[in-house]
Amino acid sequence: MTDKKVWFITGAGRGMGVDIARAALAAGNAVVATGRNPEAVAAAVGEADDLIVVRLDVTNPQDAEAAARVALDRFGSIDILVNNAGNFYAGFFEELTAEQMERQLTTTLIGPMNVTRAVLPIMRKQRSGHIISVSSSAGFAGFEYGTAYAASKFGVDGWMESLAPEVEPFGINTTIVNPGFFRTELLTPESTNYAPPSIDDYADRRSALIATWNAQNGKQSGDPAKLAQALLTIASEEPPRRRFIAGADSIRSTEQKVADLQADIDLNRERFISLDVVEA
Repeated sequence: MTDKKVWFITGAGRGMGVDIARAALAAGNAVVATGRNPEAVAAAVGEADDLIVVRLDVTNPQDAEAAARVALDRFGSIDILVNNAGNFYAGFFEELTAEQMERQLTTTLIGPMNVTRAVLPIMRKQRSGHIISVSSSAGFAGFEYGTAYAASKFGVDGWMESLAPEVEPFGINTTIVNPGFFRTELLTPESTNYAPPSIDDYADRRSALIATWNAQNGKQSGDPAKLAQALLTIASEEPPRRRFIAGADSIRSTEQKVADLQADIDLNRERFISLDVVEA
């Protein structure tokens, strides 16, 4: 990137957020690195002249508004918002508690909405900006044991797709990021919460799936540092792409989803096209 930008990054205390913050700083940008624990964010990202660390719990709208004000007071603008903060409630839908489902949706869907709502007035006044929301390959292809997570990420994709034409007239761009499995901290005990085992019918599959998730922790194929560099490239595009399908596994699952949808389209075209109402 040739021009210095102000990056506002949520979930910058660990995982992918740390890599994004470091990459943006290394490229000569200013960074507002946010997280629920500012000390952890500062320790993870390091020190830099154009860095401020701000406390932000994305589930708290007042936190989001306060963090946006701090960023504006220090740097005078917010050019790129990266909605990255998230968590993972894994489990069969029947075993997930209502509280777990609510926490998943509150953090991973309502959270980025809170932050975006706080930042949008600044970007509208500027008549420029770029909102990057980290979704998942689970944002368009659900998976067993991922009902809560997929529900939140499907929501992120639908919200961002609908937001794009609303803010485009103000010079604000949007990008949805759909990563596959990257070596982040999503599968660590700090980020992953399992549904309490409560139904015997799921016992065998539950044990096997938990073992699979635990075995993948730290061994995912995707490199988060490379993803961070890719976001720098996307942020410099004119115009930036609306969607970034990140990782070979995410591309494969997307291709399979497209194929499945095409099969559904063909079936419905063949059998139910006559349902269309024809005006006399």
